[in-house]
Amino acid sequence: MASIIFSGTGRYVLKPMMMVSNNSGHKVDGFSGKKQGNRDGAVVANVATTPRDHLQVSTIDQKQQVVDWTNHVAWTSIPHERWEGELDVQGQIPLWLNGTYIRNGPGLWNVGNYNFRHLFDGYATLVKLHFSNGKLIAGHRQIESDAYTAAKKNKKICYREFSEVPKPDNFLAYIGEIATLFSGASLTDNANTGVVKLGDGRVVCLTETQKGSIVIDPETLDTIGKFEYSDNLGGLIHSAHPIVTDEEFITLLPDLINPGYLVVRMDPGSNERRVIGRVDCRGKPSPGWVHSFPVTEHYVIVPEMPLRYCAQNLLKAEPTPLYKFQWHPDSRGFVHVMCRASGQIVASVEVPLFVTFHFINAYEEKDEDGRVTAVIADCCEHNADTTILEKLRLQNLRSFTGEDVLPDARVGRFIIPLDGSPHGKLEAALEPDEHGRGMDMCSINPANLGKKYRYAYACGAQRPCNFPNTLTKIDLEDKKAKNWYDKDAVPSEPFFVARPGATEEDDGVVISIISEKNGGAYALLLDGSTFEEIARAKFPYGVPYGLHGCWVPNK
Repeated sequence: MASIIFSGTGRYVLKPMMMVSNNSGHKVDGFSGKKQGNRDGAVVANVATTPRDHLQVSTIDQKQQVVDWTNHVAWTSIPHERWEGELDVQGQIPLWLNGTYIRNGPGLWNVGNYNFRHLFDGYATLVKLHFSNGKLIAGHRQIESDAYTAAKKNKKICYREFSEVPKPDNFLAYIGEIATLFSGASLTDNANTGVVKLGDGRVVCLTETQKGSIVIDPETLDTIGKFEYSDNLGGLIHSAHPIVTDEEFITLLPDLINPGYLVVRMDPGSNERRVIGRVDCRGKPSPGWVHSFPVTEHYVIVPEMPLRYCAQNLLKAEPTPLYKFQWHPDSRGFVHVMCRASGQIVASVEVPLFVTFHFINAYEEKDEDGRVTAVIADCCEHNADTTILEKLRLQNLRSFTGEDVLPDARVGRFIIPLDGSPHGKLEAALEPDEHGRGMDMCSINPANLGKKYRYAYACGAQRPCNFPNTLTKIDLEDKKAKNWYDKDAVPSEPFFVARPGATEEDDGVVISIISEKNGGAYALLLDGSTFEEIARAKFPYGVPYGLHGCWVPNK
């Protein structure tokens, strides 16, 4: 088979392409290419027609149409392994925007005719938006992880995913698989969660297993190979969201045997992590899940959530309601503050029960004499409600009937005193109704990492819904939010790129990829200040929902 690659001259170039089944069980090949009209009726070259087996819209009557959420493109496997081409831009891309936005996420939710069960299970699909002189080249590519290549070869799941376990042929095979679990050999390396640009320029895709750290080429999206850590720290898991700047890489390594967390640092150009310090858990029986964590200029903030890792659940062949975790409200919630220079714990406080996947930012509060009196840490907090994990089952995402079922969320603000007090606070940083009581997938101006900040960009909710469905600009000073919404569309994480030389915090653009209600998808640019649309560019095929991204400036 061959996929169609569109050249800048309008010529079509055929490239080999693997045939992949979509969720319907049909096989999807390449696209037919032709010229199409834009909104103004002008002829536009280099845009492919929509592929065949995408979203069908059911007609209720001549006046009303409803979306078939069972086949909404947001939750449908991408129908082919790779594509690249120039997109027709409606609006104007700022000429200063030169670089590549790379988004990672689960884009393939089936192996043959077997459909995965959870949003977090899908095999990783990279999507790129390359901006240069007002033009946009887009493309996507599957990450060639061991888990993906083995599934492709054997037509079945071969590694343990978030909620999926390989089906053994017999009892002895099951015992063997359990044995390899303890060594980590059977854990997935499906790097479908994040993507970061290291200080030395390498681009690495990540998930929560340490073996799932994979280096990719940011231009072609080709898989280069495993990111091999050269230290002897061991362990099977780490935070899916490290803190990455041009100067350092900081992450947390949960210790499941002697409950606690190692805080480690890696220099640019190095593969060796060095221990900054260790935090012992105050609660039991195991460490809390640490999908992400924040830092300030001088401290690393280590959350200890009552949603804790559970070895027993990890061993089970079928998923429990909380998957690899258990909810232990009796173990309470804590937040620890570690000095980045010395590794000393400067505060360890109990806080109200909380559930969060993603921290937004943190900073230090100072008195009139410049002494740090408290640490402020903001996150997308789910009101200590663990049902959000179950709501992310693909069955739930595909069965939206108009009933409001998305659990509430807020901008949770931890206030951690540094005066020796045993308790901290957790409160809403602004009224949750400002963003529809939905909040996740956040970004900020990277210049404000670890510093006091005003603006954040996230996904909120336009109720009723079963998933965050708006792009939201949060103003933490005025306690207001501004929301962008496209009915029945599903936007991915809004990613902020600052204008070079900008002096205002929100001077830049916000990038998102929108999965449309009609089976299509488009790249969207919003003005970071006004939050108004400045450009969009339609893909020639449906692009499913994705998770997190990074920005790679042009060389």
